[in-house]
Amino acid sequence: MAMTNPLQFIQQVRAEVAKVVWPARREVVLTSAMVFMLTIATAAFFFLVDFLIRQGLQGILSIFG
Repeated sequence: MAMTNPLQFIQQVRAEVAKVVWPARREVVLTSAMVFMLTIATAAFFFLVDFLIRQGLQGILSIFG
């Protein structure tokens, strides 16, 4: 593998960074809001599942206890 000198490396890095397409502010806000809402939905789902399992187990254990 050929070694490049530091100057060439920096030039190549700058050229690659120039190719990056940065998202618009609207896109960042929308995707952030979607992630936030999906996080809340997932937390609510697992809370409900945990609650139902806990209530079921307490019901079963109260029969034997």
